Amino acid sequence: MAASLFRTSTRSVLRAGASSVTPRAGVAGLTFARGKATLPDLSYDYGALEPSISGKIMELHHKNHHQTYVNSYNAAIEQVQEAQAKEDIAAQISLKPLINFHGGGHINHTLFWENLAPKSAGGGEPPSGALASAIDGSFGSLNEFQSKMNAALAGIQGSGWAWLVQDKQTGAIGIKTYANQDPVVGQFKPLLGIDAWEHAYYLQYQNRKAEYFGAIWDVINWKTVEKRFS
Repeated sequence: MAASLFRTSTRSVLRAGASSVTPRAGVAGLTFARGKATLPDLSYDYGALEPSISGKIMELHHKNHHQTYVNSYNAAIEQVQEAQAKEDIAAQISLKPLINFHGGGHINHTLFWENLAPKSAGGGEPPSGALASAIDGSFGSLNEFQSKMNAALAGIQGSGWAWLVQDKQTGAIGIKTYANQDPVVGQFKPLLGIDAWEHAYYLQYQNRKAEYFGAIWDVINWKTVEKRFS
């Protein structure tokens, strides 16, 4: 019993987006190789989102920051497995925050890369169909939604994310903020996330984060958001 204390939680994280790994995955997706998380490929070049997001920021954000979450998550999972083998319940419990933080960082950033696209690939084009209707019904208009999302982002103290989420029970959509790298799990399904950590913008925008929040809408990939919405 003790050895399996964390088995369900760790497996659920692995199953959250597990897929077979290919050298170039195209659209970013949660990837795992031999039970370990791996850094997903992007479907666009680092400089393809300029001027909204600089190529240097994208390179550092993807290759350095996201890779760190992947490495640290894998290390934490190995420690959990060792603790399970020893039936060390206390050690398993103590590792849960690390799994949440680094596993959440991996999940959040993978979704974030998918949320972005160059203008030449449809980035910034407004949503359509059922999602557009839901946004109009919930917020009044796309512009009103963007204003409320930007206000939510600006209100984050420290580091965190703002998300457009869908309630799995009611189907309703809404805006929620999450601290640090807490992932959107449980009652809500993540549709669109924007990273409010300084590493996502500071090299380019410095303390003018409101400019970053405004500029990122020009490269939002609403087609991906539409696929997540149901």
